[in-house]
Amino acid sequence: MQCTRCHADVPEAAHFCQVCGLDTHTDDGARKASYAAKPNESVVSLKLVSTIMPRGAAVRPMTYQFALGLALLLTVIVAATGALPIAVLIAAFAMPIVYIVYLYDVNLWEDEPVLVTGLAFLLTAVVGGLWTWLWLTLRGPVAPESSWDADAMAPTITGFLIAAVLAPVIGEAIRQVGPVVLASRPEFDDLMDGLTFGVISGVAFATADTLVKHWPLITGGYAGATDAPTWISLLVLEGFVKPLVMGTATGIACAEFSGLGEGYDGFTPRYFRGVAAAVGANVLFSGGTYLLGFLGNQVLALVLSILWGLAILAVLILRIRTALHRGLMEAALESTARARGVGPGLEFCPSCEMPLLPEAQFCSNCGVSVRAAGKVPHAHAAGTTPSTEEAQS
Repeated sequence: MQCTRCHADVPEAAHFCQVCGLDTHTDDGARKASYAAKPNESVVSLKLVSTIMPRGAAVRPMTYQFALGLALLLTVIVAATGALPIAVLIAAFAMPIVYIVYLYDVNLWEDEPVLVTGLAFLLTAVVGGLWTWLWLTLRGPVAPESSWDADAMAPTITGFLIAAVLAPVIGEAIRQVGPVVLASRPEFDDLMDGLTFGVISGVAFATADTLVKHWPLITGGYAGATDAPTWISLLVLEGFVKPLVMGTATGIACAEFSGLGEGYDGFTPRYFRGVAAAVGANVLFSGGTYLLGFLGNQVLALVLSILWGLAILAVLILRIRTALHRGLMEAALESTARARGVGPGLEFCPSCEMPLLPEAQFCSNCGVSVRAAGKVPHAHAAGTTPSTEEAQS
């Protein structure tokens, strides 16, 4: 049997092509029913672990699910007892600890733990904490639930612009620095690397943001369990929903920086669209939680903020899964093309950006005519040779 996508010889008993990953038992050319990082899941799925931790998802998915679930359970239990200093610290550091363990588990830092941890986590956390302190100092508490003696009893235009526009825009710029520097290095230019660095940067920023915003709760001592629903809702929002929204949003942009194909794509229009999407998601999240914070019922405000954040997170997860699945499938097709003798001048389809097989007149992925699509773009690597069609023009 021959694969219809890469034309490799596939054993009759095989379910997937061993070269390009195509599902040979269905007509699903884009393989949307089988996520490349975890084949028993659909691409269009809200599975969190296989989205933000793709390298270990197919081998040890329960490890990370258990760790996240345990951290959430501990936060809820401790908050319910009124031990707020401990509860806030657990909520603030739960996601970073789980993610750093993931980085170590899959050896993503390529024997450079200081560089990766410093640029992807510590740099973002320190600068992000300073930025949060600065804009909170200028504006005051972001919403009543952030400080129980807040003076503002109704939203203001100035407060909204600072908390819901300026803070997330500058925050996203801060979160991009470390991952972009890492993703520009040859050993970290893979799509999954860019995604992972973006997520850990977002998680680090959220940790510093939570510590700065809720420092009075950390230093306030035992608060009692009389207002447990409020404390639990607040910490679930700040310790889990917020870092996931920030991390996935930043991950989208950093994955676009890494891009499809050989090497990293860099500061392309696609990257800036990814940054715009990340900024938009954070503005929506911050704006929604700011306005909801002024509802009379604090528990209701926090629960609605959690639901609002989860809705934004769901959209971000679907976008990441689609981009990651496409990138993994593309990498296999590129490898096939190179194995068939195409060197540095590998050509890419101008429509779907998948690699073209040698002397292709049509893209084997999307079917577009190469001639009808105009000039064929090359890989970004330096020293590429022009195609035959370009040389004749």
